[in-house]
Amino acid sequence: MDILLVERVVPEALSWLQERHTVETRPELAADPSVLRKAIYKAQAVVLPRKLAVTQEFLDFAPRLKAIARMHVGTDNTDLEACRERKVRVIHASTANVRSNAEYLLASLLMLFRRSIGAALAGDRHAEPRLGRELHGSVVGVLGLAPTAHALAMMLQSLGAKLIGYDPAVHHTAPIWSRLNIQPVPLQDLMHQADAVSVQVMYASRYQGFINDKLLAHCKPGQVWVGISRSQLFDPPALARALNDGRIEAAMLDGAEAGFASRGSPLHECQNLFLTPRLGSHTREARLRASWYVAHRIHETLTAPERGGYDPVPTGMMDL
Repeated sequence: MDILLVERVVPEALSWLQERHTVETRPELAADPSVLRKAIYKAQAVVLPRKLAVTQEFLDFAPRLKAIARMHVGTDNTDLEACRERKVRVIHASTANVRSNAEYLLASLLMLFRRSIGAALAGDRHAEPRLGRELHGSVVGVLGLAPTAHALAMMLQSLGAKLIGYDPAVHHTAPIWSRLNIQPVPLQDLMHQADAVSVQVMYASRYQGFINDKLLAHCKPGQVWVGISRSQLFDPPALARALNDGRIEAAMLDGAEAGFASRGSPLHECQNLFLTPRLGSHTREARLRASWYVAHRIHETLTAPERGGYDPVPTGMMDL
């Protein structure tokens, strides 16, 4: 076996790989680690779902492995140092989901501005119409300049929104702000001025609890929040207080980690907090882009002449 697919790729990309390599598709192995360890023993490349971690122990069961691929962004569950030592290439389609995530954020903003649409979609045909708001003329705070923010900025500008922004890792004089037509402002000013806040911060451990009581004290009353960043960015008790006292009218967040708003969390009873299970990247088009990218990079790795191994720093898509 050359390639083990524990996460499926689209049929077209699968057929392309099968014409060139021996491929097994075994998504059921994601729920059975012991069988997975046996299956990867002969594999040269493996495509893994987000939840499966790659550790030194995992690599010990895969002596022939040359490439580990993911269909999503992020390497926090991959031991890059262990991959480097084993000369295993780490591949992930880092920008395949940029547009789909941007459209998710835009759709979420529109839904929160026009809440009656959500009531109708939930089956309440006789809900009392709720006065909505328009994005045109609204001030949207762009918190974080991850690649998704670049696509989102163009969408929002076409609708007539005014954009202000802040990123803890990007200086306010950086040229990227003017290229995106986003006015950089201090974080406190963003909170004071924004009618809506979109969160797409590139997460790092130093940002845990970044959105806390001190920050949320400056919310413009009635703000709506949307986000695709890791939920560790939020301090749950602080967010719950802001949702309950009206500083934040509603929030829709994608892909929150387990326990973020479960029973026992201060967010559990917040009826104006809406969580979705990583829907931002879940589109046909994003999966098509990711599948073809992963397929080509795996083929490239398996057919390349021996050069002492690949640098395991993750490779991602540069063009969509």
